[in-house]
Amino acid sequence: MLNMILHRAKAETEHPGTDEPRKDRPTLVIAHGLFGSGRNWGVIARNLATRRDVVAVDMRNHGFSPRRPTQSYPDMAEDLAEVIGAIGAPVDLLGHSMGGKAAMTLALTHPGLLRRLVVADIAPVAYGHDQSQHIKAMRGLDRTGLTSRMEADRRLALTVADPALRAFFLQSLDLKVQPAAWRINLDVLEAEMDKIVGWPDLQGEFKGPTLFLAGSESTYIRPENRETIRRLFPAARFAKLMGAGHWLHADKPREFETTVRLFLDA
Repeated sequence: MLNMILHRAKAETEHPGTDEPRKDRPTLVIAHGLFGSGRNWGVIARNLATRRDVVAVDMRNHGFSPRRPTQSYPDMAEDLAEVIGAIGAPVDLLGHSMGGKAAMTLALTHPGLLRRLVVADIAPVAYGHDQSQHIKAMRGLDRTGLTSRMEADRRLALTVADPALRAFFLQSLDLKVQPAAWRINLDVLEAEMDKIVGWPDLQGEFKGPTLFLAGSESTYIRPENRETIRRLFPAARFAKLMGAGHWLHADKPREFETTVRLFLDA
């Protein structure tokens, strides 16, 4: 049994001029960020699936994947390696934020599993910020009698002011059970937060084509990070999505898809 749940995307429209979607390219695997799930990537995954198979995963302790006692990047990378082993290597890999760090860890430790790598708005460095306040907000949500996402949003607004952030968190709230339950292992994520915002000491190198795609309004990839990036990923390229923040795929989804597609098909 795999350590991850997979969401296989089916293209809504086929590539123009073909009777069937072309599958002559490697499978694209998508690794989501902290507090997310593979289902967050549903529309983007389907749009990218016109020319290749696309699989979005639920990372450990997220979505429907198994609950594990750790959230380290080497562990997450091994989960991804297991998935790729079942799919068939090499694959193209796209990772956002926490998923981007897990993807980079896999590329540096198992480079033969990947053809191309897309890292969305994260760098291979440790960060000083902490996401524990969001865990506190989710844990503090009054879930008594919750049956609608609208009411959940109203209650969560008491502690989370940003409506976009609330909408993102609430995608992981299961309203089909009573009381409503988070499909996130908040206890482990809180205990492992230093590893999640950190970066393991890795000395490998991934020589394959790599795209570091940042939001122009985000500060997660800084100019001073480029030396480290180029040392670990000597074929790295850099691009920005104008007007997008850290959740660049949500802020500018069509532009994100176009950029990723052009890079993978180059």
